[in-house]
Amino acid sequence: MKNLNDSQILKTGTTTVGLVCKDCVILAADTRATAGSLIVNNDVDKVLEITPHMALTMAGNVSSIQMLVKYLKSELELRKIQLGRDSTVKETVTLLSTWVYGLIRKPAMMPEVAHLLFAGFDKHGFHLYDIFPDGSLTKEQNYVSSGSGSVYAYGVLENQYKSEMSQEDGIALAEKCIDAAIQRDVASGNGMNIFLINKDGARKIMSKRVNTHLQ
Repeated sequence: MKNLNDSQILKTGTTTVGLVCKDCVILAADTRATAGSLIVNNDVDKVLEITPHMALTMAGNVSSIQMLVKYLKSELELRKIQLGRDSTVKETVTLLSTWVYGLIRKPAMMPEVAHLLFAGFDKHGFHLYDIFPDGSLTKEQNYVSSGSGSVYAYGVLENQYKSEMSQEDGIALAEKCIDAAIQRDVASGNGMNIFLINKDGARKIMSKRVNTHLQ
Protein backbone atom coordinates (compact mmCIF):
# COMPACT_ATOMS: atom_id res chain seq x y z
CA MET A 1 0.00 0.00 0.00
CA LYS A 2 1.37 3.38 -0.95
CA ASN A 3 2.01 5.84 1.86
CA LEU A 4 0.56 9.28 1.22
CA ASN A 5 2.12 12.45 2.61
CA ASP A 6 0.08 15.54 3.44
CA SER A 7 0.69 17.25 0.10
CA GLN A 8 -0.55 14.19 -1.79
CA ILE A 9 -3.62 13.81 0.40
CA LEU A 10 -4.69 17.45 -0.03
CA LYS A 11 -4.07 17.58 -3.77
CA THR A 12 -7.30 17.69 -5.78
CA GLY A 13 -7.36 17.53 -9.56
CA THR A 14 -10.05 19.94 -10.71
CA THR A 15 -10.90 23.61 -10.96
CA THR A 16 -13.82 25.24 -9.16
CA VAL A 17 -14.62 28.93 -8.82
CA GLY A 18 -17.02 31.00 -6.73
CA LEU A 19 -17.57 34.73 -6.99
CA VAL A 20 -19.88 37.29 -5.43
CA CYS A 21 -21.65 39.76 -7.70
CA LYS A 22 -24.01 42.65 -7.05
CA ASP A 23 -27.23 40.62 -7.03
CA CYS A 24 -26.07 37.00 -7.14
CA VAL A 25 -23.39 34.42 -6.40
CA ILE A 26 -21.85 32.31 -9.17
CA LEU A 27 -20.30 28.85 -8.94
CA ALA A 28 -18.41 27.17 -11.79
CA ALA A 29 -16.33 24.05 -12.36
CA ASP A 30 -14.74 21.95 -15.07
CA THR A 31 -16.11 18.50 -15.90
CA ARG A 32 -13.05 16.19 -15.91
CA ALA A 33 -12.62 13.44 -13.29
CA THR A 34 -9.18 11.88 -12.88
CA ALA A 35 -7.54 9.01 -11.01
CA GLY A 36 -3.85 9.82 -11.03
CA SER A 37 -2.89 10.28 -14.69
CA LEU A 38 -6.03 8.52 -15.95
CA ILE A 39 -9.07 10.48 -17.13
CA VAL A 40 -11.95 8.36 -15.85
CA ASN A 41 -14.83 10.62 -16.88
CA ASN A 42 -15.04 13.77 -18.97
CA ASP A 43 -18.61 14.79 -18.16
CA VAL A 44 -18.89 15.07 -14.37
CA ASP A 45 -21.17 17.72 -12.87
CA LYS A 46 -19.08 19.20 -10.04
CA VAL A 47 -21.63 21.89 -9.16
CA LEU A 48 -24.57 20.43 -7.26
CA GLU A 49 -27.84 21.95 -6.08
CA ILE A 50 -28.44 21.36 -2.37
CA THR A 51 -31.69 23.30 -1.91
CA PRO A 52 -33.63 25.59 -4.27
CA HIS A 53 -31.42 28.46 -2.99
CA MET A 54 -28.09 26.73 -2.23
CA ALA A 55 -25.43 24.91 -4.23
CA LEU A 56 -21.86 23.71 -3.84
CA THR A 57 -18.84 22.75 -5.92
CA MET A 58 -16.84 19.62 -5.21
CA ALA A 59 -13.15 18.81 -5.36
CA GLY A 60 -11.58 15.73 -3.81
CA ASN A 61 -12.80 12.19 -3.26
CA VAL A 62 -15.99 11.88 -5.31
CA SER A 63 -17.63 9.04 -3.35
CA SER A 64 -17.08 10.82 -0.03
CA ILE A 65 -18.57 14.05 -1.34
CA GLN A 66 -21.56 12.26 -2.86
CA MET A 67 -22.32 10.73 0.54
CA LEU A 68 -21.91 14.10 2.26
CA VAL A 69 -24.40 15.63 -0.15
CA LYS A 70 -26.93 12.85 0.47
CA TYR A 71 -26.57 13.22 4.24
CA LEU A 72 -26.83 17.01 4.01
CA LYS A 73 -30.01 16.99 1.94
CA SER A 74 -31.63 14.50 4.32
CA GLU A 75 -30.56 16.48 7.40
CA LEU A 76 -31.92 19.72 5.97
CA GLU A 77 -35.29 18.07 5.32
CA LEU A 78 -35.40 16.78 8.91
CA ARG A 79 -34.43 20.19 10.31
CA LYS A 80 -37.18 21.83 8.26
CA ILE A 81 -39.74 19.50 9.83
CA GLN A 82 -38.34 20.02 13.33
CA LEU A 83 -37.89 23.80 13.13
CA GLY A 84 -40.76 24.68 10.83
CA ARG A 85 -38.46 26.70 8.59
CA ASP A 86 -35.62 26.33 6.12
CA SER A 87 -32.06 26.31 7.47
CA THR A 88 -30.02 29.43 6.80
CA VAL A 89 -26.87 29.28 4.72
CA LYS A 90 -24.74 29.80 7.85
CA GLU A 91 -26.44 26.92 9.68
CA THR A 92 -25.99 24.68 6.64
CA VAL A 93 -22.29 25.36 6.07
CA THR A 94 -21.53 25.06 9.78
CA LEU A 95 -23.03 21.58 9.80
CA LEU A 96 -21.25 20.62 6.57
CA SER A 97 -17.85 21.90 7.70
CA THR A 98 -18.18 19.82 10.89
CA TRP A 99 -18.64 16.70 8.79
CA VAL A 100 -15.66 17.62 6.58
CA TYR A 101 -13.56 18.15 9.72
CA GLY A 102 -14.26 14.58 10.79
CA LEU A 103 -13.94 13.13 7.30
CA ILE A 104 -10.22 13.69 6.82
CA ARG A 105 -9.44 12.64 10.42
CA LYS A 106 -11.26 9.31 10.20
CA PRO A 107 -8.94 6.29 9.78
CA ALA A 108 -9.63 4.73 6.38
CA MET A 109 -8.01 2.56 3.74
CA MET A 110 -8.73 5.29 1.22
CA PRO A 111 -7.97 8.92 2.17
CA GLU A 112 -11.19 10.94 2.25
CA VAL A 113 -10.69 14.51 1.07
CA ALA A 114 -13.40 17.06 0.37
CA HIS A 115 -12.81 20.69 -0.62
CA LEU A 116 -16.13 22.46 -1.11
CA LEU A 117 -17.22 25.92 -2.20
CA PHE A 118 -20.71 26.67 -0.93
CA ALA A 119 -23.01 29.46 -2.09
CA GLY A 120 -26.55 30.41 -1.20
CA PHE A 121 -29.20 33.05 -0.65
CA ASP A 122 -31.40 33.52 2.41
CA LYS A 123 -33.06 36.31 4.39
CA HIS A 124 -29.60 37.57 5.37
CA GLY A 125 -28.45 38.01 1.77
CA PHE A 126 -25.98 36.31 -0.55
CA HIS A 127 -23.21 34.10 0.82
CA LEU A 128 -20.08 32.37 -0.45
CA TYR A 129 -18.04 30.02 1.76
CA ASP A 130 -14.85 28.02 1.37
CA ILE A 131 -14.93 24.71 3.27
CA PHE A 132 -11.30 23.54 3.23
CA PRO A 133 -10.39 19.81 3.47
CA ASP A 134 -9.32 20.25 7.12
CA GLY A 135 -12.83 21.43 8.02
CA SER A 136 -12.03 25.12 8.35
CA LEU A 137 -14.81 27.46 7.24
CA THR A 138 -14.17 30.84 5.64
CA LYS A 139 -16.74 33.33 4.38
CA GLU A 140 -15.51 34.88 1.14
CA GLN A 141 -16.47 38.47 0.36
CA ASN A 142 -15.32 38.49 -3.26
CA TYR A 143 -14.07 35.26 -4.86
CA VAL A 144 -12.42 31.91 -4.23
CA SER A 145 -11.11 28.96 -6.24
CA SER A 146 -10.09 25.38 -5.43
CA GLY A 147 -8.35 22.45 -7.06
CA SER A 148 -5.19 21.95 -9.08
CA GLY A 149 -6.23 24.55 -11.65
CA SER A 150 -7.01 27.23 -9.07
CA VAL A 151 -3.68 29.00 -9.62
CA TYR A 152 -4.74 29.78 -13.19
CA ALA A 153 -8.25 30.79 -12.13
CA TYR A 154 -6.82 33.13 -9.49
CA GLY A 155 -4.65 34.78 -12.13
CA VAL A 156 -7.79 35.75 -14.03
CA LEU A 157 -9.80 36.67 -10.92
CA GLU A 158 -7.16 38.93 -9.43
CA ASN A 159 -6.80 40.77 -12.72
CA GLN A 160 -10.43 41.10 -13.79
CA TYR A 161 -12.72 40.79 -10.74
CA LYS A 162 -14.50 43.96 -9.61
CA SER A 163 -16.77 44.40 -6.63
CA GLU A 164 -20.45 44.92 -7.41
CA MET A 165 -20.10 43.14 -10.76
CA SER A 166 -23.28 42.60 -12.74
CA GLN A 167 -24.69 39.12 -13.17
CA GLU A 168 -23.72 39.07 -16.84
CA ASP A 169 -20.13 40.19 -16.16
CA GLY A 170 -19.80 37.63 -13.36
CA ILE A 171 -20.90 34.79 -15.60
CA ALA A 172 -18.45 35.85 -18.29
CA LEU A 173 -15.62 36.06 -15.74
CA ALA A 174 -16.38 32.62 -14.29
CA GLU A 175 -16.27 31.20 -17.81
CA LYS A 176 -12.88 32.82 -18.44
CA CYS A 177 -11.50 31.38 -15.19
CA ILE A 178 -12.47 27.80 -15.96
CA ASP A 179 -11.32 28.12 -19.55
CA ALA A 180 -7.90 29.42 -18.45
CA ALA A 181 -7.48 26.46 -16.08
CA ILE A 182 -8.58 23.95 -18.69
CA GLN A 183 -6.00 25.24 -21.14
CA ARG A 184 -3.08 24.78 -18.71
CA ASP A 185 -4.01 22.26 -16.00
CA VAL A 186 -3.98 18.63 -17.16
CA ALA A 187 -6.32 17.52 -14.36
CA SER A 188 -9.00 20.02 -15.45
CA GLY A 189 -10.73 19.81 -18.79
CA ASN A 190 -13.37 18.79 -21.30
CA GLY A 191 -16.08 21.25 -20.33
CA MET A 192 -17.62 23.48 -17.69
CA ASN A 193 -20.83 23.99 -15.74
CA ILE A 194 -21.89 27.31 -14.26
CA PHE A 195 -24.55 27.81 -11.57
CA LEU A 196 -26.29 31.08 -10.73
CA ILE A 197 -27.71 31.69 -7.26
CA ASN A 198 -29.91 34.77 -7.00
CA LYS A 199 -33.20 35.76 -5.35
CA ASP A 200 -35.08 33.52 -7.78
CA GLY A 201 -33.13 30.43 -6.71
CA ALA A 202 -30.15 28.28 -7.71
CA ARG A 203 -30.00 26.97 -11.26
CA LYS A 204 -27.55 25.81 -13.91
CA ILE A 205 -27.20 28.47 -16.59
CA MET A 206 -24.36 27.05 -18.67
CA SER A 207 -23.09 23.63 -19.64
CA LYS A 208 -20.57 23.51 -22.46
CA ARG A 209 -17.72 21.56 -23.96
CA VAL A 210 -14.37 23.33 -24.19
CA ASN A 211 -11.63 23.07 -26.82
CA THR A 212 -8.48 22.13 -24.89
CA HIS A 213 -6.04 22.71 -27.75
CA LEU A 214 -3.74 25.65 -27.09
CA GLN A 215 -4.17 28.46 -29.57
